[in-house]
Amino acid sequence: MNIFEVLIVQPLFNLLMVFYNVIPGGDFGVSIIVFTILLRIVMYPLVKKQLHQTKLMRKLQPELEKIKKQYKGNRQMQGLMMMELYKKHGVSPFRSLGILLVQLPIFIALYLVIQVFVHRAEFAKYTYDFLEKIPSINSIVENPDKFNETFLGFINLTSNAFNTSSTSMTIAVFILAAAAAIGQYFQSKQTLPQDPSKRRRLRDILNDAANGKEADQSEVNAAIMGKMIVVLPFMMFFIILSLPAAIGLYYATMTFVAIIQQHHILKQDEEELEDIAERVAAKHRAEERAKNAKTATVTRVVAKTSHKPSTKKNKRSKGGKK
Repeated sequence: MNIFEVLIVQPLFNLLMVFYNVIPGGDFGVSIIVFTILLRIVMYPLVKKQLHQTKLMRKLQPELEKIKKQYKGNRQMQGLMMMELYKKHGVSPFRSLGILLVQLPIFIALYLVIQVFVHRAEFAKYTYDFLEKIPSINSIVENPDKFNETFLGFINLTSNAFNTSSTSMTIAVFILAAAAAIGQYFQSKQTLPQDPSKRRRLRDILNDAANGKEADQSEVNAAIMGKMIVVLPFMMFFIILSLPAAIGLYYATMTFVAIIQQHHILKQDEEELEDIAERVAAKHRAEERAKNAKTATVTRVVAKTSHKPSTKKNKRSKGGKK
C-alpha cells in the first residue's frame, strides 16, 4: 500500500467495517450515514471558524464599500487598505479552504474504499490485525460474500445508476443524486456574502465593461458565485449518477448535516462574534503599540549616540582656549 492508502484509505475502511459490525442488521448505508455525521461533528470547530469568517465578511461590507469609494481608480491602494481591514478584524479570505482540504482526501478515499468493498478480495489486506481477532469481523474477512453492501435492503451502494438492471435501484440512485445536488445548493446559498437583491447580474457587469466602464472585481466575484451555486449542483447531480451509490449517500448526508450546522452557527448570538472581533482588534492594537514603542526606543538611542561627538568637540575647543 502507498502512504495515502495507509494514512487515509485503510483507517476509513476499518472504521466503516467497525460501524457495519456494531450497527444491528449490518446495514452498510447506515454505517456510511453514521460515519458522515461523526465526521461533521469532528469538523465542527473548523466549520465554526469558517462561518465566523463569513459573518465578519458580511459585517465588513460597508467598510469595504467606503474603501472602494475613497480609493476609486487606485486598485493597488484599494487592495492594501482591504488587507489592512481584514488583518485588523482577523479575517482570512483563504481560511474557508480548510474545509475543502479536509473533505477532498476523504471523498477520494471513500471512493477507493468502495472499490475494495466491490472487489472484496482485498478485505484481509486492509483490515487491521487487531480487528481480525473480533469474530464478526473475522467472519467477513474470511467469507467476503457475507458482506451486505445494500442500504435499506435494496439499494446496492457499490453500483451506480448506469450499471444496474433494477428499475428501483436506478430510481433510488437518482433520488440520492438529486438530494445531494439540492443539499449543495442550499448549503452554498447559506454562505453567500451579500443579499441577492443587492447583487448585480453578471450580464449587466459585462455590458458595462463592453461600454468602457471599469468593472468592480468584488461585484464580478459575487456575480460568478451566484451563478456557480446553481451550476455546480447540476454538475454534481450527473457526477454522482456515474459513481457508486455510496458516494451519493455520503454526499447527500454531508450536505444536509452541513446545512443544520451552518444554520445553528449563523443564528448564534452576535455578541459572540463581537467578542471575537474585539479580541482580534485588541491584539492588533497591542502589536501596533509594541511596534511604535520599539521604534521610539531606537530613535532615542540614535539621538543620544549622535549627541556625544559634539560634546567631545566642545571639550577640545575649551581646552584649546585654555
